[in-house]
Amino acid sequence: MDVYPYRLTSDGPAFLLLRRAPGTRYAGQWRMIGGKIEAGEAAHATARRELREETALVPRRLWTVPSVNTFYEAHADRVTIAPAFAAEVDRAPVLDNDPSGTEHDAFAWLAPEDAAARLVWPEQQRLLLLSANLLRRGAVLDDWNVPA
Repeated sequence: MDVYPYRLTSDGPAFLLLRRAPGTRYAGQWRMIGGKIEAGEAAHATARRELREETALVPRRLWTVPSVNTFYEAHADRVTIAPAFAAEVDRAPVLDNDPSGTEHDAFAWLAPEDAAARLVWPEQQRLLLLSANLLRRGAVLDDWNVPA
């Protein structure tokens, strides 16, 4: 499951990326919020939980991006289809929200094109830019919002 946090600015949406800390998986990479859906958990509940766990942020608005992140995991020999969400937030993250305090070591608010350029994975780039395009066009439908 992917979450693309953003805030609205006079120049359009600015997306939040977090840099993975040394000693973690994907160390040094800039990433959006991601996580595994737990048994019995709705995907939108996972999105809220992961956002809160990784940043201490609670979204003002959470909506479904009308596409998914699909990738092959060689170690498990499986194709994963991960739902994607965009989350409007209104403040900076709290990076020490993680009890170990070591998951991320930096954050940045970036214009969509700049954020996409920092992401390593093409599908994550595509989903971030799709989210930005929908926001810029005012095409985010009310029925894409998910319950709180």
